[in-house]
Amino acid sequence: MDELIDRRVVVIGAGQAGLSAAYFLQHDGLRAGVDFEILDANPTPGGAWSHRWDALTFSLVNGVYDLPGARLTGADPDEPAREVIKRYYGGYEAERDLRVARPWRVTAVEPLDDPQWRFLVHAQHPSGSTRTYRTSAVISGTGTWDRPYVPWYPGRFAGRQLTTRDFPEPGDFAGQRVLVVGGGISAVEFVVLLDEAGAQPIWSTRTPPRWRDTPFDTDWGLAVENSVAARTRAGLRPLRVVAATGLPRTPRFEPAIAKGVLTSRGPIARLSDDRVEFADGTTEPVDVIIWATGFRASLGHFAPLGIRESTGGVLMADDDVSVRRVPGLFLVGYGRSASTLGATRAGRRAARAAVRATAIPELSRTAAAGSR
Repeated sequence: MDELIDRRVVVIGAGQAGLSAAYFLQHDGLRAGVDFEILDANPTPGGAWSHRWDALTFSLVNGVYDLPGARLTGADPDEPAREVIKRYYGGYEAERDLRVARPWRVTAVEPLDDPQWRFLVHAQHPSGSTRTYRTSAVISGTGTWDRPYVPWYPGRFAGRQLTTRDFPEPGDFAGQRVLVVGGGISAVEFVVLLDEAGAQPIWSTRTPPRWRDTPFDTDWGLAVENSVAARTRAGLRPLRVVAATGLPRTPRFEPAIAKGVLTSRGPIARLSDDRVEFADGTTEPVDVIIWATGFRASLGHFAPLGIRESTGGVLMADDDVSVRRVPGLFLVGYGRSASTLGATRAGRRAARAAVRATAIPELSRTAAAGSR
């Protein structure tokens, strides 16, 4: 049986962006579980971090920007980053009584022709239970983790294939020839981990790697944001981070660069049952392919609203969170706000815009009454 619930604002996703938005909604006087609801598809706190592999220890993380009002301190550098962030986010939710509803996956957001409510938000629990929320503002922080991108190449590889989100332990590949495809930080980290674990990694990138002596700090985060803002404001797909900033040449990667492990073989020409042919005409036998080729924004639940442009992206307003075609819809963790620094700031802008968009006395009194 479908449960109908009224909320002034619905936040989709309890990752960095969603929790930031919730913090600022509370700051502006809205109450979690009464005026706004946070829906998260994951069974535990941590957002996309909760799915990361054990070998990604906290010391290897390029940077985690603090959630608003709570610093992340005292983390064990040798502990899996997944566990550090799960604990950090979980504590944040509990201390602020955010009442995150999980695991509830949003399946669709529909327009609603009603003087008080703009949207119907449909959510499903693994048990089969369903909920529908009536709301006048939606803040979506679903990010990209659910939509790994795998490019098409001629031919067919018969062996094992994984994406970034499927990566297990590096030791599982010991003695195997592993093709890592992709030019981003994850691909570089996989190559290094596989080499250290006794595998034989082969690295393929579409264009030559651009190594830069750029630290992962606030300035780097701003550079990422600024490089993609113009595209999303034009309705174009956001560029991948590496396309905008290059790869940081850190001490972690220097030994692998020096001994040639981090040397790209160039783009793929075609695949066959047990090998890969590169554009330069050379071939290599491989046992496994890891597609570290990025992600696409997870926005399928907005299909009923028709927010996609013919260019493939979403046309964003100058505040970088408001969707021009759909008043009351805000995207955080999309485009400019894909970095952790950007996600926190986008959460603040979206929360304040949502409060303004729903600041109607009659609506506020109805939403405060809670569930129907």
